[in-house]
This record gives sequence, structure tokens and C-alpha cells, in this order.
Amino acid sequence: MVTALGIVLKPGWSREVGTGGLGEMLWYFAPLHTPSLSFQRGSDELFSACVTNGPFIMSSNSASAANGNDSKKFKGDNRSAGVPSRVIHIRKLPGDVTEGEVISLGLPFGKVTNLLMLKGKNQAFIEMNTEEAANTMVNYYTSVTPVLRGQPIYIQFSNHKELKTDSSPNQARAQAALQAVNSVQSGNLALAASAAAVDAGMAMAGQSPVLRIIVENLFYPVTLDVLHQIFSKFGTVLKIITFTKNNQFQALLQYADPVSAQHAKLSLDGQNIYNACCTLRIDFSKLTSLNVKYNNDKSRDYTRPDLPSGDSQPSLDQTMAAAFGLSVPNVHGALAPLAIPSAAAAAAAAGRIAIPGLAGAGNSVLLVSNLNPERVTPQSLFILFGVYGDVQRVKILFNKKENALVQMADGSQAQLAMSHLNGHKLHGKPVRITLSKHQNVQLPREGQEDQGLTKDYGNSPLHRFKKPGSKNFQNIFPPSATLHLSNIPPSVSEDDLKILFSSNGGIVKGFKFFQKDRKMALIQMGSVEEAIQALIDLHNHDLGENHHLRVSFSKSTI
Repeated sequence: MVTALGIVLKPGWSREVGTGGLGEMLWYFAPLHTPSLSFQRGSDELFSACVTNGPFIMSSNSASAANGNDSKKFKGDNRSAGVPSRVIHIRKLPGDVTEGEVISLGLPFGKVTNLLMLKGKNQAFIEMNTEEAANTMVNYYTSVTPVLRGQPIYIQFSNHKELKTDSSPNQARAQAALQAVNSVQSGNLALAASAAAVDAGMAMAGQSPVLRIIVENLFYPVTLDVLHQIFSKFGTVLKIITFTKNNQFQALLQYADPVSAQHAKLSLDGQNIYNACCTLRIDFSKLTSLNVKYNNDKSRDYTRPDLPSGDSQPSLDQTMAAAFGLSVPNVHGALAPLAIPSAAAAAAAAGRIAIPGLAGAGNSVLLVSNLNPERVTPQSLFILFGVYGDVQRVKILFNKKENALVQMADGSQAQLAMSHLNGHKLHGKPVRITLSKHQNVQLPREGQEDQGLTKDYGNSPLHRFKKPGSKNFQNIFPPSATLHLSNIPPSVSEDDLKILFSSNGGIVKGFKFFQKDRKMALIQMGSVEEAIQALIDLHNHDLGENHHLRVSFSKSTI
């Protein structure tokens, strides 16, 4: 359900944890299932030692003192552990947590109708408008540990059917916070901004609806449309402006209301758009609204579809494009489509796609043309294209040896390889790569003449991406003159490697071992073409001592 202001009350969003741990979470939006639950009561639930059956009255203990000696009254029944209830018990809260932050935990699942803060115990109780909303919330947070202010917190059903609070100063603060949120949700922004709400300590009511977003570890371009897809799950996005500052991709995003901004910040700050990269860092902006002049690839006002595209504005930031090896024509009319197949395809190929609609489907077979027929081999194409995915089969065409078919594991990997390798020189000629009309590469029939031009690599031990969450997913870069070497045995010296890499006619311009790990090094060749050839020739080269050299392109320079 979405309110008039676009607050998402019951999204079906969930999160899966990949094998790489919390740093490699895959975010996606999918139906949320609600399996049956069985909970054990937490040993430190507030009421375990100080309530009796019937009307619940909290004794005047240390928690009472910390909360101003409030007398908290509850009406409920003696419920067994884990029985669904509209009341949810939250434990291990940070000491400086605000009412707004606690309320925001329940906002995605329904309306929060009551709140009891027990700061002396670092606990709280919230009451949802329906048992169904509470059940959905508890189910979700059993699979995804919520974090507030960097601290994991614990959520479970309370024994109480409903929450009744008194009018003590501490509870007045909580009720003002609830009133502020509910006012924004019902469209009464004037009340939400009232002095009473702000004075009650409800920071959310006075917060800006504008978020400042920084994307760290930007291994793939993040587009304005990708940001819109992600942040729209938490409310109505009105405007977005993207820009590059201090060599960082940043954005300003304006919601229709500050509650949506708060919810998005708490949910998304620190998360990765794609597995193990493109990390979101989110803060509130000092701006309260954005002034968008153009609707194009860099800025968008979703309330003003009539805005011009800005004829003199480039459709993609030049520095950002350069970082990804993309050539940006001087496009007149910023909405002219500029193909960046590497963005969504890269993420999907790495198995880390987060948003529906970005996953790379389609053909997994590439047609590679303008090859050097005298030098090209299936093995050379397998090694080169294997930098960007797991190559299944390679066929050099029998009657047209300047052409080959390369079958990747899926369409996303095919897009990724095409976007990174198209136009680069191999054996002295710039290769041309397009999607093939073939759905797969056929192996030759028994007895059919083939001259070894078709190879099946389906079970190759050299596949880089078979293991989910592999670090190789984090190290996919365009061809570059600098190569990353790993698995170097202790007995192999810098001179040994320089001689090895110059043996195929290339020039070694620089070399350095990693300070912390001598098994790895960077080596800089005379050109990108030389580096491509060196990678083909020397990846998996036997260095002795049961060490096979691993070679990949590097984003670094020496």
C-alpha cells in the first residue's frame, strides 16, 4: 500500500546474504514470504521479572528511574512465546537512539500506532495497526538483522496484545514523534512541522526531504534511473541531480516528505547496489528542495516532464565516462541514448544484480570478427573472454577464420565481454564484437572435419566465476596496460617476471610487488595491446612449485 505521499507501507523488499558475508549483500525487491516462526523469549525482556497476569503495571525499578519514574500501564494477556501480537519488543538499542529511528523500523510494514521507549533498558515497544503488519515485520527481521547507528538490534513479539502508555513527559515525547510521522503520512505537513513536534524531539519532522548520496567503490556506472528504482521503494522521489565531485559519483535526491527520506537513509546507508561494490553512503542534505533545470541523464524533475533536455549538456559526465573507458560523443540533446552495456550487464554477470529489469537476459553467444586468421586460436579467445565470464565454447569459423563464435555462461557475461573488449586490438587488429543470432555454439558431429577450431570449455578448471561470492567478481576491469599478477611463488624474483613478460616481444615499463603480500604484483606493459597479448600467453603459466600464475587487468597504474 502506498499513501498519498508515496510512503511505502507494505513493500515486499528483502535481502539475501551471499557467501561473501555482509559486505556482499544482494539487494532485490521481491515478494516477502512469511513462514511460521518459533521464538524464545529474550532473557532480558523488560517484563519478565516485574509483571503479573491481568493488567500489567511496571514496578519502579532502575528502568523506571531512567525514564523519569513513569508508571507504565499495559493491558494484555499471558501469551506463550512467539505468538503473534500487534506489540513488538525491541532490545539492545543504542543509548542515543531517537524515537523517530525506532518508529522507522515499523514504517515499511504498516502504521505504527503506539510507542514506548525504555531508554534505561535500551529497549522499546512499538504497536502496529494490525497483527498482520507485525507478523510481516518480525518475519522480515528474523532473516535480516536490523542495525541502528551501526549496532545490531533484536526484534521479537511481545506478550502483550496492546500497548497503553501514560502522559508522562517521556511518553509525551514518543507520542509527539508518532503524531509527526502520522501527520506526514496523512498529508498534514503543517502539523508535522509544528513547534510541538519539533520541541518534543522528533528530529524527523524537521529533517530535510533531500538526501545526499555518495557511491563508493564505483566499479560500474550507477545511472540516475538505477537510483530512482532503488529509492522509489521507500517513497515518492520528486527530483534527482547527479554529479562528480572530488572524483566521487554523488547525487542529491528529493523525496515528497522527510519520513520517506529517513526511512531510505536507515534502510540503504552502507548497503551495496551490486554485490561487493557500489556502496551507498547517505546523509541528509542541508538543502530543503532541489532546483532542476534539465531533464536528462544527469538530472530529472519527475514533477516537470516539460523541462528541456539542455542541448549543450553532455548526457554522461565526461570524467565518469573516462573512468569506464567509454567514449562520449558531443551529443546535442542530452536525452540521445548513449549505450553503456557495461553498467547493468557487469553487475548481472557478477551474479550481484539488485533490481528487477536490470538483469541481463538475452543471447549468450558473441560473434567476434576482424580477427587475425594466422594467429587466432580457440584457446586465446577462451583466455581473453574468460576475464569477463565463464566461456563455455569457442568456434572459429572453418571457411572464415577471421570470425569466431564465443559462448558465455549467460547473456549478462556476453554483454560484459562485448562492452569491455569491442574495438581493442588483438594480434594487431581491432576486434569487432556483436551479439550472434545463434543461441549456442554447436560442436562438430562425429567424423566432421574441424581442424580443432571448435573447443568445449564447459568443464574447464580455469573458469574465474564458478564460485559465488568469489573475489574475482570485484576485480573486473577494462583492458589496460597494467596487469595484476597473483599466485607468485617466493622463489620467483622481479627480474624473472620481467624477463617472462618481455619474452613475447612486449616491453615492460614498470613492476612492483605488493608490500603486504609478495604473492601479488603489478606489471605495466608498453601498451594495452601488449598487455592483452601477455595475459593470453601467460595466464595459468606454470612458475614451478605447483604455482600457476594468475593474470588479470588492473585499474591501478605504477
